[in-house]
Amino acid sequence: MSRLVMHVDLDAFYAAVEQRDRPEWRGRPLVVGAEPGRRGVVATCSYEARRFGVHSAMPISEAVRRLPAETVYVRPEMARYAEVSREIMRVLGALAPVVEPVSIDEAYLDVSGLERLIGPPEVVARRTKAAIREAVGLTASVGIGPNRLIAKLASDARKPDGLLVVRPEEVRAFLDPLPLAALRGVGAVAARRLEQAGLRTVGDVRCRPLEDLRRRLGARTGTQVHLQSNGIADDRVHPATERKSISKETTFAEDVVDTEVLRDTLRWAAQEVGYLARHAARKGTLVTLKIRLHPFETHTRSRTLATPSADDRVIFDTAWDLYRADTHAGRAVRLIGLGLSGWAQAPVQPDLFADLEIREGDHADDRLDATLDAIRRRFGRHCIQRGLSRRP
Repeated sequence: MSRLVMHVDLDAFYAAVEQRDRPEWRGRPLVVGAEPGRRGVVATCSYEARRFGVHSAMPISEAVRRLPAETVYVRPEMARYAEVSREIMRVLGALAPVVEPVSIDEAYLDVSGLERLIGPPEVVARRTKAAIREAVGLTASVGIGPNRLIAKLASDARKPDGLLVVRPEEVRAFLDPLPLAALRGVGAVAARRLEQAGLRTVGDVRCRPLEDLRRRLGARTGTQVHLQSNGIADDRVHPATERKSISKETTFAEDVVDTEVLRDTLRWAAQEVGYLARHAARKGTLVTLKIRLHPFETHTRSRTLATPSADDRVIFDTAWDLYRADTHAGRAVRLIGLGLSGWAQAPVQPDLFADLEIREGDHADDRLDATLDAIRRRFGRHCIQRGLSRRP
């Protein structure tokens, strides 16, 4: 039996969640990312915005120049998107025995053998799309093929809300008319070299001898491109792996030297990171501070905690200590953020000999964190936060 790999890709995921939750935004161009007039880029955008040539990673200033006045601009709400993503992954896990999430909005599934339980690949794909729509009210594009490459290209081919099954005997006919950019590892330089040789499509590449491709692109890239053009790629789907870190950062519209602004920004980032860690039932042992100075000089500093934590104040205090100890403190900052990693492998045993009053205070703080988190989940991520102390 041939292997069958399915690739599921949510359509314009962040923007789709926003339009789902705000019906008045449906049908309008919508950008998730930086705010107009500030430094930053587009995280994603709705298909209504894409018609104007806007795409992910485009500078927000360029997006604003292209888009009409009725465009909606929103900041990302990662906690909300993550919750929707978890529900989607639960749906996929109920459909297939092996699911490999590769990002917040896409996953590979090994659907080999499901024909006996559900039906032909097209039926498996339609059931997957229907289950996602029923669970979270969103559309997904689905591709099925004999390996990861073909499944991914198949899901891309019919977006949005697409479905395409490419059987092994159909692989060459599917690949041949595709542009060179469809092949992994073919960037601008490699594409230019292939085009200079008169190659324009994947089919053109497939017809070229391997040695010619290796000579033009190098041994490794040439071999990889040759294999892909013949539809040969990895067909393994790996079980989900644990998220290695949680981080939050912000890029300022203007470089900042005011330490109060930097301190309050770090406190905000710590609250975001702490919330996401607690939501995932994780405690970390490593806090990392990231600073980007003018123009693009980036520094990271890390510190290991004495005990694992997901406490906003512990994360913030550690990051702020790292900032104050850094020799670059006082210089203009373009970007600042922090991350938490090094997850505890087991529940943390409290120190039985620690001062009772301190431990009782910790429990009170845990209860306060739980209460604040519950309020945020119900009324929105930014409806409440701890007070911003101005003490140095």
